[in-house]
Amino acid sequence: MRKNPPESACHGDGDKQETICVMGIGNVLWADEGFGVRCIEALQQRYEFAPHVSLIDGGTQGLYLIQHVQEATRLLIFDAVDYGLEPGTLKLVEDDDVPRFMGAKKMSLHQTGFQEVLSLAMLTEKYPRSVLLIGCQPEYLEDYGGSLRPRVKLALEDALAHGLATLREWGARPTLRTQPLSVHDAVTFCELDLLRYEDERPSEDLACRSGDDRFFPDTPQTA
Repeated sequence: MRKNPPESACHGDGDKQETICVMGIGNVLWADEGFGVRCIEALQQRYEFAPHVSLIDGGTQGLYLIQHVQEATRLLIFDAVDYGLEPGTLKLVEDDDVPRFMGAKKMSLHQTGFQEVLSLAMLTEKYPRSVLLIGCQPEYLEDYGGSLRPRVKLALEDALAHGLATLREWGARPTLRTQPLSVHDAVTFCELDLLRYEDERPSEDLACRSGDDRFFPDTPQTA
C-alpha cells in the first residue's frame, strides 16, 4: 500500500485539522473486485489535490487501515459492493449508513475487515465527520487475473464524476494533473497499472483463471 501522506492532524475535540482521505478497497486480481482500487488509480493519474488530501490504495488490508480512517475528518470510499442490482449500477451511501451497507452481503474477507475498521473508528470516537461510499455492483468475480468487465469499467467514469463533485464540496481542490505521475508517487504498483495488467495478461492456456485441476482434481489420483 502506498499513499500521499496527509499533514499532521490535531486530535483535540472539535479542533481536528481538516484531513480528507480517499480510499479504494478491493482485490485487482479478481476481476470486478478491483473496482475501488482502479478508481483511486485513475483519480491519481488524472488529478492533483490539496495537501490535506490522501489517496489510499486500501487493497485488502482490513484493520491495518484503521489509522487512516481515524485521522480523517472526511472519508470517501470506492468499492465493489453486492447490492443485488444490475451489474455496473452505482449506489451512494453516506455517513452512519456506510458500515451497514459494507456488510450487506459479503463478497470477500476485505469487506468484513473494513466494516470492522469503521466500527472501531466509531468505538474510539475518531469517526470522520463526513463519509461517502460509492459502491458499484460487480458483474463477475471468479476470474483470477481478470480485469473489470465492460459495464463496470464504464461505471468507473460515473463513480469518478460523483467522487470529484463531493471532493470539490469538501475543499479537496482537484485540478487536472499537469505533470506525469512518477512511479514512486503512484498509490498502486506500476506492474498492476490497468492497461499494463490487461495487455500482459497470459492466455488461459498458459495460466488457469479459475483453479488448477492438478490441485483440485475431480477424482482422487493414485501414485
